[in-house]
Amino acid sequence: MARDGVVRRVADWLRAGYPSGVPEHDYVAVLALLKRTLTHDEVIEVADRIVLAHPGGGATSEAVAAEIEGLLEQQALPGDVARVSAVLAAAGWPLADVDA
Repeated sequence: MARDGVVRRVADWLRAGYPSGVPEHDYVAVLALLKRTLTHDEVIEVADRIVLAHPGGGATSEAVAAEIEGLLEQQALPGDVARVSAVLAAAGWPLADVDA
């Protein structure tokens, strides 16, 4: 898959921006940013990779997918998106275009 490198890079940027994991209050904003450049399936794959990078959390791929589906339907607050964008920009997030 040609976009597999994109998914891997996005997961790496998220890990760099949030080395201890994405805080729960940032989930919706992170997903809102991901939805701007990734397909629905790619968003799920990125989240899956993040969860798998933190073993011992007890989350299964199925549980993660179900949670993400609910979160994807929520609207992120502009202030949350701006705050999360700043965190990810500091970690090298390409805010203009993830394929660049």
